[in-house]
Amino acid sequence: MTDATTLTRLKDEIEKEIAEHKILVYSKGTDLVPRCGFTMETKEFFDQLGHPYRFIDVLDHPEKRQLLAEMTDWPTLPKVFINGKFYGDTDILAPMAEKGELQTILKETFVDESVKG
Repeated sequence: MTDATTLTRLKDEIEKEIAEHKILVYSKGTDLVPRCGFTMETKEFFDQLGHPYRFIDVLDHPEKRQLLAEMTDWPTLPKVFINGKFYGDTDILAPMAEKGELQTILKETFVDESVKG
C-alpha cells in the first residue's frame, strides 16, 4: 500500500514530467529499448511524425503505473500526453492522424519551432 506522502510525490513527479515534454509517452521500456510491441509501435508512430518526443519507462514502477491509470482512467500502457493533455495510445492517435486532427494538434503544440526558420 502506498502512503499519502508517496502518492503526492509521485503525482508531483508525473505532473512535472508532463509539463517538461511536449510529447510524453509513459511506456513499457523506452524508445531505445522497447519492452513490448505496443511501445515499439508507438515509437514507430512518433518517428514518422518528425517531432521530438520522450518515453518514460514505468514497467518496473507499479505505484507510478497505478497512479497514472487512476489519473487518466486508462488502464494500459503506453499513455501518450501531448502538450499536457492525455490522448490514450496509438489506437486513438492513428485515426486522429488519418483525419488530419493530430497534425493540427502538433502544429499548435510546436508552433514555436515552425516560426524559428
